[in-house]
Amino acid sequence: MTEAAPFSTGDLRQRAETLGQSLPPLLAEAELLASTIMLGEHGRRRAGQGDEFWQYRPTHAGDSARMIDWRRSARSDATFVREREWQAAQSVTLWVDPAKSMAFAGAKGRVTKGDRARLLAMALAVLLLRGGERVGLAGGGVPPRPGRGQLLRLLQALEGDATADYGTPEAGGIASHGRAVFLSDFMGDLTGVEAALGRASDRGARGVLLQVLDPAEEEFPFDGRTIFESMGGTLRHETLRAGDLRARYLARLAERKDRLAALARAVGWHYHCHHTGDAAQPALLWLYRALEGGR
Repeated sequence: MTEAAPFSTGDLRQRAETLGQSLPPLLAEAELLASTIMLGEHGRRRAGQGDEFWQYRPTHAGDSARMIDWRRSARSDATFVREREWQAAQSVTLWVDPAKSMAFAGAKGRVTKGDRARLLAMALAVLLLRGGERVGLAGGGVPPRPGRGQLLRLLQALEGDATADYGTPEAGGIASHGRAVFLSDFMGDLTGVEAALGRASDRGARGVLLQVLDPAEEEFPFDGRTIFESMGGTLRHETLRAGDLRARYLARLAERKDRLAALARAVGWHYHCHHTGDAAQPALLWLYRALEGGR
């Protein structure tokens, strides 16, 4: 797949003006959400290659004499090593499920699963790009790049219309030994999820699965005559006693969650379930920390 050419500053300004009334509010909301997260020292900070001073630490067995900072050590009875900050930027690839199932909202006024997933993805991108990381979208359309200008590329790519009822994660574009985030309801065939995780793992990538569900999908508040229909209209089931299905549905949902957690665990990834009825901030903090812990 041919890599898209970088946008010039003029292109980005024109695209931002063209996006006008639809996508910029998402970016503003994402910026606001990201600003509520108090991260303290950035997660990338640890000893390693770099030019910036990080900390002094006592010498350990195996440290050579040339590693010792003799000026700092002269002020103490112990000897110290001067450590530099590790500054290698990571490539983080996002996949946000574009399927029709993500348009579901179980109550009037509640955010859809797709809107919440896009908000979390953009807010996470804001945090990562602020920290000097490279962020892109899976599938190869938006390769990982640094800088605030990348936010507009991500916004434009997330604007596409849904085609399938249920989504399948894409592993294309995930950098070797990079990081990846899959955001979806994962209500479709899990074979595709397993395959994508396998491809990502083969490239040495680590990451997270964030399952986004509506509270109605967790509670199954249906009874009596009910018509169940997929968001795309391809699946339909009518029953006169919906309440009789509750126990079986909840058991299958629990099995699906366990399966997702097991698939993630098998390749060293993390799994978490987030509900659209809950605040977005805890989910964003979990995402950031899960990526940080995967280093």
